[in-house]
Amino acid sequence: MNSNKNLKLWYREPAEEWTEALPVGNGRLGAMVFGGVGKERIQMNEDSLWDGHPWDTNNPESLEVLPEVQKLLFEGKNAEAAELAKKMMGDPCRIKSYQSLGDLILEFSGHENITGYRRELDLETGVAHTIYSVGQDCFTRDVFASAPDQVIVIKLGCTKSGRITFDASITRQQDAETKAVSNDTLILQGQCGSEGMKFAGYLKAIPEGGETSVTDEKISIKDADSVILIIAAATSYINQKDISGGPYSQCEETLEAVSGKSYEDMLRDHVEDHQFLFNRVELYLGESKEDVPTDDRLFAVREGGNDPRLFELYFQLGRYMLMGSSRPGCFPANLQGVWNEHMNAPWNSDFHTNINLQMNYWPAEVCNLPECHVPLFDYMDTLVEPGSKTAKIHYGAGGWVVHHLSDVFGFTTPADGVWGIWPMGAAWLCQHLFEHYLFSGDKDFLKERAYPLMKGAARFILDFMVEAPEGTPVVGKLVTNPSHSPENSFTKPDGTRSMFTYAATMDLEIIHELLTNCTTAINILSENDDLDSEFKEELESALERLAPLQISKKTGRLQEWIEDYDEPEPGHRHMSHMYGLHPGCQITLENTPELAAAARKSLEYRLSHGGGHTGWSRAWLVNFWSRLYEGEEAYKHLKDLLTRCTLPNLFDTHPPFQIDGNFGGTAGIAEMLLQSHTGQIRMLPALPKAWSKGYVKGLRARGGFEVDMNWNNGQLIEAKIRSTAGNKCRIKVLVPVKAVSEGKEIEVTRSYEIVEFDTEAGKCYELKFGL
Repeated sequence: MNSNKNLKLWYREPAEEWTEALPVGNGRLGAMVFGGVGKERIQMNEDSLWDGHPWDTNNPESLEVLPEVQKLLFEGKNAEAAELAKKMMGDPCRIKSYQSLGDLILEFSGHENITGYRRELDLETGVAHTIYSVGQDCFTRDVFASAPDQVIVIKLGCTKSGRITFDASITRQQDAETKAVSNDTLILQGQCGSEGMKFAGYLKAIPEGGETSVTDEKISIKDADSVILIIAAATSYINQKDISGGPYSQCEETLEAVSGKSYEDMLRDHVEDHQFLFNRVELYLGESKEDVPTDDRLFAVREGGNDPRLFELYFQLGRYMLMGSSRPGCFPANLQGVWNEHMNAPWNSDFHTNINLQMNYWPAEVCNLPECHVPLFDYMDTLVEPGSKTAKIHYGAGGWVVHHLSDVFGFTTPADGVWGIWPMGAAWLCQHLFEHYLFSGDKDFLKERAYPLMKGAARFILDFMVEAPEGTPVVGKLVTNPSHSPENSFTKPDGTRSMFTYAATMDLEIIHELLTNCTTAINILSENDDLDSEFKEELESALERLAPLQISKKTGRLQEWIEDYDEPEPGHRHMSHMYGLHPGCQITLENTPELAAAARKSLEYRLSHGGGHTGWSRAWLVNFWSRLYEGEEAYKHLKDLLTRCTLPNLFDTHPPFQIDGNFGGTAGIAEMLLQSHTGQIRMLPALPKAWSKGYVKGLRARGGFEVDMNWNNGQLIEAKIRSTAGNKCRIKVLVPVKAVSEGKEIEVTRSYEIVEFDTEAGKCYELKFGL
């Protein structure tokens, strides 16, 4: 059985709103397919198309006022510190938006009275399909975004020859015009404002039969048997790409490269490339009635219905969208992945680095899409130079820094308001580098890519931290100052409210992880070379002096701030002080039970006051409860994610749409099924009763392993572990285990709940449980 064979979102009516349309993407290009009848809209994006331009927003006044800001915060004069800290903002402190490329509009006459309508997105092939009949004639449209060919392809067909007649145009809300450049090609061209980047989108029509005419406004097709439309798009952005001839030459070269390929060849290459990534993972959670439209299935679950395969569809859609919005050579997935219809998008559809960008990549490793992680690392490389300038000018520090958001132009200074003075973005991003190493065991990656970035981020942290003075709860310890717990605020004993403080818990957790990972990396890379011994000593000294996490003596909860403040918004959407539980691993039930118990109390308190009301926040809850091995709680919040925070096309809604909730939800499902953050593989750690029978293939575990599992009645029956790095495999399991490789039983050792056996890279190990 292949559970990927019927992974389709499908509907009986065209999309009326953008949040009902279906996404296709190849990492760089994205499109939302509405499936219209008389009028089809296909909204398009190119990942580098942003308003704005590079500029130096560093503010030398920041360093001048920093000592006084720190002094005021230590003295409890938060309001005065916040007022003075306005001089620490970037200049200017705003960025511009990621923008839509435009809309492809197809207009058909005589398609008013139709029957048999269906539109769908086939996740296994990455093709959006629309079908309906006019009388006895069946019309079809297929749309896909090809990564091998770097184009969007649309095929229009009909069961009767000579029936394809329509007008095609490309429109944009602003800053663009169209013109004909040949007898089969229309170009959309423009520039974002007077100083922004140039962009172009080419539409080429390839009809079979019929007549074609082109004006500066449209391509008209009459009485064709079938038509292929090909869209190429590019911008003048050059920081990551060598586009010496601008967007026009790149588009022309792309179209020339596919000019000799048939539609069948383009489709075959696309599907092969897509399935190479997509089919690595299969998930089966139980039987469902699948001959029901997706929006009706979602409504039925909202009404209390049981539909385990809808959770499979949601899981695989997250993987599909990461593939569609993050491929090597492209930008990382932004707040909306690569799909955005706006000129001025909510939150600019930017790179928000105080959780959202990071959450986008939580599924990358465990869900077997490590290549899709690479754009994030490439993007981090582009932030080092501007982030180093900001570190020096704003803080007098070495290394590199990123605050709570960025764009494609290297924005690294504090943005929006004093809550933007949160210099922890680079440190958090570096977790992803080390996770990529842990899952792969690739020491060359650790040495050449990960460690230099991690070291730079750690250098900034070491220079930025200061010693807490007398009168603070952690006198003599190293703390951050200034500090925020992202977007949340607290109430001081005098009744005043503030966001601005020192040593917020999340800072301490991120720092603990970064410095620990750096020391671990040095140890790994120093096996045959004495690497950075002095820096390692500095790291270890800082870890010893780092302020510890605090458990409230009043409530027993993990404190969000270094001082035990009251919370004016106890149900706040951010749960930043839980970082050490997830995505970090400083807090675990096994190693830090007191902190884990305190974190659980904090979770329960936040939820009792309405926490988790946004999509990404609800997705984070799935991951938290999974780390606490609470399958029923994790499932409850996963179900709430679908029923409360999911749009008809299964997009997450903040509201409005933000893609991080989808990615966080997909990662949460994986976390319910497989964990490895404690140094051992733990299978089915948070399996809910609703998924009592099922299987999963192809999830990845840290240490260099791929894992397949089969279970029944909530109990693990068998598993396969493929070793990719040849490391010792350690599994936490209570029942007896038998391991076989290449038909031979292998030696397994047990120490309490931990089973161990040696592996060889490239070999598969079959495990039987409870024998």
